[in-house]
Amino acid sequence: MTVSIGYALGAGSGIDIRTLVEDLANAAKAPKEAQIASREAANQAKISTLAQVSSAIDGFASALNSLISGGTLFSQPNVSDPSILTASAVSGAQLGELAATIEVRQLAQAQVLASTPIASRTDPVGQGVLTIATDLGSFDVTVDANNDNLDGLANAINASDAGVTATVVTDANGARLVVKGQSGAAKAFTLSVPVGTTSGLERFASAAMTEAQEAKDAIVRVDGVEVTRSSNSFSDLIDGVKIDLKTAKPDTIVSIGVSRPDAAITQAVQDFVAAYNELTTMIREATAADPSGERGALRGDVGVRELQRRLGQLPTTILSSAGDGPHTLAEIGVRTNRDGTLGVNAAQLQAALTDNPHGVEALFNPSQTSSSSLIAIKSAIGRVKPGTYTITDIVPAAGATPASGKIDGVDFTAIGSNLVAPSGSAAVGLILGVSGAVASATITIDPGLGGALQSIRDALRARNGPIAATEERLSKESQRLADERTALETRSAKNYDKLLATFTAMDRQVSAFKATQSYLDQQIKIWTNDRD
Repeated sequence: MTVSIGYALGAGSGIDIRTLVEDLANAAKAPKEAQIASREAANQAKISTLAQVSSAIDGFASALNSLISGGTLFSQPNVSDPSILTASAVSGAQLGELAATIEVRQLAQAQVLASTPIASRTDPVGQGVLTIATDLGSFDVTVDANNDNLDGLANAINASDAGVTATVVTDANGARLVVKGQSGAAKAFTLSVPVGTTSGLERFASAAMTEAQEAKDAIVRVDGVEVTRSSNSFSDLIDGVKIDLKTAKPDTIVSIGVSRPDAAITQAVQDFVAAYNELTTMIREATAADPSGERGALRGDVGVRELQRRLGQLPTTILSSAGDGPHTLAEIGVRTNRDGTLGVNAAQLQAALTDNPHGVEALFNPSQTSSSSLIAIKSAIGRVKPGTYTITDIVPAAGATPASGKIDGVDFTAIGSNLVAPSGSAAVGLILGVSGAVASATITIDPGLGGALQSIRDALRARNGPIAATEERLSKESQRLADERTALETRSAKNYDKLLATFTAMDRQVSAFKATQSYLDQQIKIWTNDRD
């Protein structure tokens, strides 16, 4: 313990001034400091609890979106013989009834020309001009002293952007130039040199090259109707299905059907309800008073109350407008219990999966549809705010004149044959491809469950949203409390100094009084001849 020097020497008033002053200053400071500490603890509890709730809603939305984007909740096409072809769902497509047959009669292939071998890839090949003719046009490749060898010729062909690829292949017979075009009969090409060329480049004209492979289209029969495609991979034959041809097998019929993810959807519903209930329990604990009367850290908070309200609307939120339904989780058996948690009517869910599997699937997966076959949606799924948009007066591009039209009465921004929703539009991000005139049509953007939950999360966490407002308010309160603590420390220090000065002055007065008393006592003894 620190004591004053006067007190240690027994001088002055005999009172430990410094200890007294410290005790008085601390006694004045303690109630206010305890009040600030209590408010700081409450504020920190709110910040911590809000962070936990925010993290929980983020994790909930992210987990659901990851599940959906993984494709396990989408119907997938299946094939009877995957060694001949494979099939997969086009991104964002929702497959309805699917039953088709395909016969692969011929695979598409690219034309390949190979030159006669020369001794070395670095040997001169001749200088001059080699002309490449493709469906893109005619391209001249010049060989001079700087690139007069097979590698130089191959590099020059590749740099021509003629749509062919040149490589140099070396084997026991020497080095050869190999030129490969693109897949499909229309992508055949020719190589030529000016008549009378004797530089050596004539060895690389088509007439002197060996055709290792002919350019061909794929030939398939879909439900008995023969069609051709320039590639072995295409998605314009069966709506929503991408087909990859593996081998040609004439007279062998491959059946294509659809596999519904009923088990995955049932599990997803159960997992969603469990995660939802965990989140609502956390929020309820953060906002409600317990039996002892202790208030939850976020009781009465506007942002969390809004989160509760929006989450409570999820079972009845329109997630899909496709067909006759179902359109909400409530219609497939997800019900709200009296305590705010969710439950699942397993029988109702199974009946919905049996009666309308496509509709149940649509509840989980975001989709975008156009009511007109002349208008294609080109923007990626998830980029446009959910809703139904009316488009009118659609006119396709004609020559140098771009396409035109309106969305909800406002002019589109035109880029060639595409129409882009203008900035400020509710449909910002929407891109449409126009192939014909349309007087009126609708574009429907359905969020699916993942999109609806993400929308809630984004609205609450937006810069001006209720959660952000609460975070800002708590941050300001934290700063105010820090300022109050600083001010209290300053006032306490001043009070301590004032008390110390006052009691020190008192101590000096007492010391003076004691000195006077001692003098008077001495004089009185002298006056009274008191020698004792």
